[in-house]
Amino acid sequence: MVRLTGLLRYPVKSCRGTPEDRLPVERAGLAGDRRWMVVDPDGVMVTGRKHPRLVLAAPRLPAGGGLEVTGPGLPVLQVAEPDPAVGTVPVRVHRSDTAGVPAGPVADRWFSRLLGTDVRLVHLDDPDRRRPDPEFSRPQDRVSYADGYPLLLTSQDSLDALNELVADGPHAAEGPLPMSRFRPNLVVSGAAPWAEDGWRRITVGDVAFRVAKPCARCVFTTVDPVTADRGREPMVTLARHRRVGGGVLFGVNLIPDLDPGPGPGPGPELRVGDELTVTGRARS
Repeated sequence: MVRLTGLLRYPVKSCRGTPEDRLPVERAGLAGDRRWMVVDPDGVMVTGRKHPRLVLAAPRLPAGGGLEVTGPGLPVLQVAEPDPAVGTVPVRVHRSDTAGVPAGPVADRWFSRLLGTDVRLVHLDDPDRRRPDPEFSRPQDRVSYADGYPLLLTSQDSLDALNELVADGPHAAEGPLPMSRFRPNLVVSGAAPWAEDGWRRITVGDVAFRVAKPCARCVFTTVDPVTADRGREPMVTLARHRRVGGGVLFGVNLIPDLDPGPGPGPGPELRVGDELTVTGRARS
């Protein structure tokens, strides 16, 4: 039996995630996931690919709203959710132009000190503003400030298999790699290694998902999530064993099959321990 064994939310893009026992699912992803983002003065996303120290920032979403962030050598940052009435600014996530509400100069200074460069923090006031890649999505689908799709699923069984390959490779001293390298939203256990490659539709608990595509990984996976140091793995091993076309693969991108509905009410909930059922597979 395949079960959901990990549920993670990343309040600020590229910063640390927080494990949760249960979370609602919305069209744009898990509630509160990647609703904040650090951008450069031109509004272009700033991520751990270029600024690995972002992983040293540990955000959480207080019960009363807003954002709280801790980081090395910095005071605790507390930010109220900015009022969209003050106006939005244009921002860019990869090739996707969207918008956000400035979080204010206190937050900007905090993240600028963390990274040693001039950056700003913005908030996604309207999760319905952006849609995933049209090639792999439907017109009603939406995505937050995540790279491309609402959720990412990884398999503990596949990570175990990957770590065996790392142990036999030229950079064995870097292993075993933790799942946090891959920044998933959903972690499942109980499937055969790499079984997720063939899934096309799944249900987790009461929530149905389409598998948009396998996830092509980038250099961000080589950043140690505790120290922010860079290594060579898992990209070396993935390139040897998991290269398809121009990308190296680990995990799959998910899109919730949710009715847009008449309003922004809470979506169905995922809980750690939920059973995963495969309802559609790739044709062999």
